[in-house]
Amino acid sequence: MVENHNPDHNESKPLTTETEVLAPEATAAHTDLSSESTSTQQHETAHDASNVAAQHVAPAVAAHQSADHGTVATATAAADESDDDLNYDAADFAAALANFDREQAAESAAAQNLTAEEVIVTGTVVKITDKHVVVDIGLKSEGLIPLEQVLDIHGVSKFQAGDTVEVVVEREESEGGYLVSYDKALRHKVWDKLEQAANDKTPVKGMVLSRVKGGLTVDIGIKAFLPGSQVEVRPVRNLDGYIGTEIEVRVIKLNKKRGNVVISRKELLEEDQNAKKSVTLATLEEGSVLTGTVKNLTDYGAFVDMGGLDGLLHITDMSWGRLTHPRDLVNVGDEIQVKVLKFDKDKQRVSLGFKQLTPDPWLDATERYPIGAQVRGRVLSVTDYGAFVELEQGIEGLVHVSEMTWSKRMKHPSKMVKPGDEVDTIILSVNPNDRRISLGMKQLQDNPWEQLEDKYPTGAIIEGRVRNLTDFGAFIEIEDGIDGLVHVSNLSWTKRIKHPSEVLKKGEKVRAIVLGVEPENRRLSLGVKQLQPDVWDTFFAQHRVGDVIKGKILRTAQFGAFVEIAEGVEGLCHVSEAIDAEGKPVSMDVDSEHEFKIVKMNQEEKKVGLSIRAVGEEASRAEVESYKEREKSPKGNNSGSSSSSSSGNSSSTTLGDLINWKRSESERD
Repeated sequence: MVENHNPDHNESKPLTTETEVLAPEATAAHTDLSSESTSTQQHETAHDASNVAAQHVAPAVAAHQSADHGTVATATAAADESDDDLNYDAADFAAALANFDREQAAESAAAQNLTAEEVIVTGTVVKITDKHVVVDIGLKSEGLIPLEQVLDIHGVSKFQAGDTVEVVVEREESEGGYLVSYDKALRHKVWDKLEQAANDKTPVKGMVLSRVKGGLTVDIGIKAFLPGSQVEVRPVRNLDGYIGTEIEVRVIKLNKKRGNVVISRKELLEEDQNAKKSVTLATLEEGSVLTGTVKNLTDYGAFVDMGGLDGLLHITDMSWGRLTHPRDLVNVGDEIQVKVLKFDKDKQRVSLGFKQLTPDPWLDATERYPIGAQVRGRVLSVTDYGAFVELEQGIEGLVHVSEMTWSKRMKHPSKMVKPGDEVDTIILSVNPNDRRISLGMKQLQDNPWEQLEDKYPTGAIIEGRVRNLTDFGAFIEIEDGIDGLVHVSNLSWTKRIKHPSEVLKKGEKVRAIVLGVEPENRRLSLGVKQLQPDVWDTFFAQHRVGDVIKGKILRTAQFGAFVEIAEGVEGLCHVSEAIDAEGKPVSMDVDSEHEFKIVKMNQEEKKVGLSIRAVGEEASRAEVESYKEREKSPKGNNSGSSSSSSSGNSSSTTLGDLINWKRSESERD
């Protein structure tokens, strides 16, 4: 462009016609432009020429839109005065433009050298945008630091406008300016130090900045990566808790070309743990008492660091009392004294105890809790079978559901007590070996059964409500908490009742008679049928053995038939007694009626024996007596010679005579 420039060229003439006429003081600026006495003036002239060359192609247009209007005005005024002045301005502009090109080339070469060698340069923060920190690094274009490189753990920039900062130039951006790196500058400054620390395995301190995939970012002078597996000796679930904390780490991997640093905290912890562990193992023995730090809590206990060696403090060895979770007694980080219960040197397993440091409260429980003593305690839990009450730490007793109230109507212990309640109890029994204490609550109340016998003596008639029906009887509530049982056999004298529901209904009021009271067993026997006369007593009073009565067959069995001989009274006719006068079995059909003779009676057992055969024998004797009477009568003497001959001695009547008489009677009929 400079070589083709000719002051006499016709195209340079429009420069005077299209350019504005400037004020007279612009002429002085022309004098300054032509002067090249100092390097600073040359730099300004080159900068103005650069603006002109970058914006225009034709010299005339370039002169019209130049960034420095003073320079252009001076050139225009000189053109108007004479052709010599015009030739001078063109030569001066060419020199300035050449000087600008040289400076641009020099700056570009300097920037390339900085980029290639990653030289640390010091700049001044100009301003902070939402993406970059803008820095003046001495070049014509400014440097841009990505904002995320200078943010602290709170997301605030470490630098403000006017602060100096060291950076490394990375590349020139197409949009203008240079991309510079604060991180790389830090790496260069601390790299030698980190290499020395890695070789000597010297620990370095750092601040945890943030959590990244797979681990943490730690500032150790530069940003280093701490893998999650290298944070603690044991795996860590929540790494966020380390953010903002200062930790000591060891450099385990360096890659200067990529600028990567990997660190480990686990190695330092393991070395420290092993050192402490060797000391602990040398002094550890069963029965010794030492101080440890709670490291971790689980549902079943706590792990305690005793100096490089972890021991398990099981929840059952934490307290003589009941614990729902170890956190009820200790927290992570607590320093506690523990006793070594077991120590396996081969497996390096240690079982610890905390409660063993205090006396076992059960050792003198019998003396401190004598039977019959009244004690107050706190309800710990409620179950289906009772409630557990804590009398003191490590001592708890059970109030069984049967010992809560005298009433049998309580459905569940939770109806009377709930966890946290303070209750008064009575010591019923103490078993230190099994670590059990039986407690009672109802013993503090009046026992209604103790006065029951005086209140309801045997034979007393009471009235109550049917509370429940079972297969064996009915429970009658005569007052609150007092139920009496009417057995199914005591419901009726006459009916064979299979279930109480045949006679009674739940909820109805009934009258009954007290049959017996057992306060020690909390039993009250009642009867309903006893309010009516006993039909058996009436029957035994009106009948005797030998009486012939009429009866109806109710049911049969292999051994005989049950016969109703009065309302509510049954007798048994054995199969051997069911024979007629001729010795033939009698058909015993249900509901059939026959005449029976009472052959046996037992009033105590309420049993009556019946016989059909005995009725036939009684009839035969009657017939014999009737025959004898007829033989004695005068009419009988005229019956014939055979009869007359036999009538001489009536006392010698034989069975044959009776049969012949019966036959003649039959023929006569």
